[in-house]
Amino acid sequence: MRFKAICHFLCSIGLATGIAKADEVTDWNRTMLDALLGPPTVSAPLAQRSAAIVQAAVFDAINGIERRYTPIHVAPGAAPGASRRAAAVQAAYASMAHLFPGQVATFDQKRTISLIEISSGPAAEHSESIERGIEWGQAVADAIWTWRSTDGFSNVPPPYLGSLIPGAWRPTPPAFAPGLAPQLAHTMPWAIESPSQFRPAGPASLTSAQYAADFNETKLMGSLASPTRTADETLYVRFWASASPADFWDPVATSLGAEHHLGLSENARLLALLNIALADAVIGCWDAKYAYASWRPITAVQLAGTDGNPATAADFGWTPLIVTPPFPEYPSAHSCVSGAGARILSNYFGDNTTFSVSSDGMPGVTRYFSSFAAALEEVGNARVFGGIHFRTAIIDGQTLGTNIGNYILGHAVLPVHGEQTGQLEH
Repeated sequence: MRFKAICHFLCSIGLATGIAKADEVTDWNRTMLDALLGPPTVSAPLAQRSAAIVQAAVFDAINGIERRYTPIHVAPGAAPGASRRAAAVQAAYASMAHLFPGQVATFDQKRTISLIEISSGPAAEHSESIERGIEWGQAVADAIWTWRSTDGFSNVPPPYLGSLIPGAWRPTPPAFAPGLAPQLAHTMPWAIESPSQFRPAGPASLTSAQYAADFNETKLMGSLASPTRTADETLYVRFWASASPADFWDPVATSLGAEHHLGLSENARLLALLNIALADAVIGCWDAKYAYASWRPITAVQLAGTDGNPATAADFGWTPLIVTPPFPEYPSAHSCVSGAGARILSNYFGDNTTFSVSSDGMPGVTRYFSSFAAALEEVGNARVFGGIHFRTAIIDGQTLGTNIGNYILGHAVLPVHGEQTGQLEH
């Protein structure tokens, strides 16, 4: 059914008056985050690819009408007078229909409400403009989907089981699952030149003093029964393990954007930069994880007698606070993606910005920060105090993410008419 027919029907039964939303970009970003919760649930590393697909489509759809920035993938080509708002809605809807086919009924209802809101009220847009926006948004979403369908993510290799060599990753309890998504290490990036462009130097040598220091910190602080970890540290360990990167950082972006009165275009650009940075950080992280394939703390502590380091001691019953995820330890994925996300957001709003972070995975818990650096410190501590990472993996992961964020800020969605590229003017 074409838009004008839908509008006529809903108006006739009194459904055209809705509750005002922030804007279509942030509204559908929230819908995307809800979709990532399932069913089916998308694991954190894989969720970021989905988020980037949606936000890239939304950005290229709006930018294809405004022509203010270099596109992520789709060159501007909208029909004259196309509605930016309708294009954003359709781009998000169509992308999510590709990604989450089991939730299309929910998206259909949401799309109808969004389009009615665009056509009614003081800011109502003409039906022909809305039709053109829908057509353009669909074209962009299809182009993004086709592009990313050949990015290598679907090339699933045989199960990755690692090695029994000391220091090497092997499946961990309780599931003893093979390494998750090793193909991410070879997936085509969104903006960086290659997955290995910012590959870090590697984990500390097993016989080094640095490894012993890392080992003993995680063994003490990350144990399920740690006598030194505080109640608040235990809380934030579980908090930062409760959701995907987009679920943490996208709401921070939209909340700060609302505080600074960002418009539709600015929100689209911010969320596109953020999510392609997070997605490329996952790809860069996976490149390093499977290049170095280092063992997790649960393996390292239980088998410390094989590491050749006299400053480490084995504990065959040692258990981490949180369940170890099924992929190699170095570098920390959360540190990679949070480093990238914090770099994008600090560029927009300044590092010394006060903000809060919540999680759909732990309703009612909110963490408060006076800077992005403070948030990164807590993220890093959470992985060590959770018993799933060593400190070197945190430090190098944050550096990888920050480097990717810097690269994307200098190379992606750049102004084409000499507009400011640094912090937003408020």
